[in-house]
Amino acid sequence: MRLADYLLSEESLQWDYARQMGVKYAVGRMPDGHMEKTAESLELLSQMKQRYTDGGFELKVIEPAPLNQKIKQNLPGRDEEIERMCTLIKNMGKLGIEVLCYNFATHFNWSRTDMAVKERGGALVTGYRHDSIDQSMITEAGIITAEELWANLEYLQRAIVPVAEEAGVKLALHPDDPPVDSIQGVARILNSADAMEKACNLVPSKNMGICMCQGTFVEMGGDIYENISRFAKQGRIHLVHFRDVRGNKYDFHETFHDNGVTDMAKCVRLYDELCPDAYVRVDHVPTMAGEDNTKPGYCSLGRLYAIGYLKGLMEMNQSK
Repeated sequence: MRLADYLLSEESLQWDYARQMGVKYAVGRMPDGHMEKTAESLELLSQMKQRYTDGGFELKVIEPAPLNQKIKQNLPGRDEEIERMCTLIKNMGKLGIEVLCYNFATHFNWSRTDMAVKERGGALVTGYRHDSIDQSMITEAGIITAEELWANLEYLQRAIVPVAEEAGVKLALHPDDPPVDSIQGVARILNSADAMEKACNLVPSKNMGICMCQGTFVEMGGDIYENISRFAKQGRIHLVHFRDVRGNKYDFHETFHDNGVTDMAKCVRLYDELCPDAYVRVDHVPTMAGEDNTKPGYCSLGRLYAIGYLKGLMEMNQSK
C-alpha cells in the first residue's frame, strides 16, 4: 500500500500535517472554480503538480474528475465534457500522474441526511437515513432510470478507456455512496460489487479499475474481505478510501476508523498481499473536540488520528 493524503492544490495546514506525518504521496484536487481550465491545460496541470513537488509530495492521483453532469444525464454538451476528461487523462500521462478517480452518481453525489451524528466521545460524523427523505418528490433533474445511466456510462467508458490505455493512466471508478437504488427518482447504478464489476467490463482493460471505498462497500451489505480479494486479484484496485461505518445502506453513520464493524487490520493485510501498489488515503473523518463542523468529514484532528491509526496497521503488517 502507498500511503497518500487528500490535499487541495494550494498550501494549507493539512499540507504541514501530512509532511509531519511522513506522507509522501498526494491525492490532488484540481482548484475549485478552475477545474475545467486545469483539466484542459497541460501547463496549468504541470504548475499544479509542481506545487505539490515543491511541498514535498508526489502527485499520483487526481480526484475528482472535472464537472461531468452532462455526461451522466446525456445532456447537450456531454461530448465537450468527455473531450475535457480525455485531455486531462492525456496530460496526466505526460506528467506521470498515475490514477484518475471519478464517479457516476448524478444529481446527488455522496449524500448524507445528517452532518452531525454523535460518535464516540461526542465527536461528530455524517449519517444517512433513506426514509427521512420524501422519495415521492422528484428533483429538477426529473426521472433518470438505471437503463439510461448504464447507457451513458458505457458511452463515457468507450471514449476514455482507450485514451487511458494509451496514456498509461489508471481509472478508478468510485461506487455510489449511499449505494441505494435511487434517490427521489434519480437512479444509482454503482450500488453493488456485481455492478462495479459490470462497469469495469463495459470496456475491458487493465487500466480500468475501481476506488475501493471501504465504507460504501460495507454499506452494500456484502463481505468486505471477499470483495477486496475479488477486485484485487483482478488487478482492479487502483485507489483505496479507508473508512468505516455502522448500519446499512438505508440507515448508517460513519465512525472513527477503529470503531466500525470492519476488521481494519485484516483489510490492510489483504491490500498489502494482493495490491501492494495501490494508493490509499483515509476518508471521511470525525470532527473532534475543539473543531467547528464547517467541513464535515474533512476536518484535521480526525484525519491526524486516522492516518496515525492506518500507519500503525501498515507498519504492524510489514513487521511480520
